Amino acid sequence: MSQFDFPLSELEVYKPERTEPADFDAFWQKTLEAARAFPLDARFVPAEFGLETLDVWDVTFNGYAGQPIKAWMMIPKGQKSKLPCVVEFIGYGGGRSFPYHWLSFPSCGYAYLVMDTRGQGSVWSHGDTPDMDDSTSSPQVPGFMTRGILSPETYYYRRLMTDAVRAVETAASHPLVDADRVVVTGGSQGGGISLAVAGLAPSVLAAMPDVPFLCHYRRAVQIIDSYPYGEIVKFCHTHRDKVETVFHTLSYFDGLNFAVRAKAKALFSVGLRDETCPPSTVFAAYNHYAGEKEIRVYEFNNHEGGELFHLRQQIAFLKTIFS
Repeated sequence: MSQFDFPLSELEVYKPERTEPADFDAFWQKTLEAARAFPLDARFVPAEFGLETLDVWDVTFNGYAGQPIKAWMMIPKGQKSKLPCVVEFIGYGGGRSFPYHWLSFPSCGYAYLVMDTRGQGSVWSHGDTPDMDDSTSSPQVPGFMTRGILSPETYYYRRLMTDAVRAVETAASHPLVDADRVVVTGGSQGGGISLAVAGLAPSVLAAMPDVPFLCHYRRAVQIIDSYPYGEIVKFCHTHRDKVETVFHTLSYFDGLNFAVRAKAKALFSVGLRDETCPPSTVFAAYNHYAGEKEIRVYEFNNHEGGELFHLRQQIAFLKTIFS
């Protein structure tokens, strides 16, 4: 597809007005306090996958409402002293799969935790964590974007973003992790979640949102109808009387509102032909981001962004962060 969004010169200064509920901070404070009322109970069980250079743990911790969330933890074999850690969140529809899928960052000499995604993991990689919440009884379009969308209290991403904050706490609790040097990352949905965590967890040292999803919802649904944002379009198409309710709920989960609260150093990426996460939605989050930041622009790429070219950029960024 050709470029369809604003030209780069306009994207670089695109900073739309945010829609933020008055109780945004109170909502998230209450949400995280409720989650922390349950013990983290992080369990690291050694797992054998034939990886000669890495130690692997099958991780379980308590996320939203004390519900068990799975993850993998990998650390260079034989490590005795504490290491900086990368925590990764997964793209839409994916699960934690097997550790073979996640070798890049631990192979660079860092501790690494990849969080499973509740209820997902049945599209492009398998997962092991169910979405145990039973309060989302309102109608929804198949998928996750409209699950519980008629209230911020019941919305799916309230649970998932809370899990993600607890995943950072889990990584930091490992005896071989330097809790002061934890970086969050992820692509697409994982990028949006890493942006949320950067805004919710001040302890995070840096964030690497890669072609982030979950940003500037109103703009996204106005210029594209591709999925997953298309799930919101479909819901509003059918539930004509619920449109303002939908976008009020989404304002509690918009990357723009997390970005203005994030102080960690950040490396973003964007594809200028991205039909899944339009460039203007990424730049909207980037331009609102409060911390020191930089962005890599992939002019001729769609939602795949920079792929391995960008991984090299991330590895170089981490070397500066952890030096």
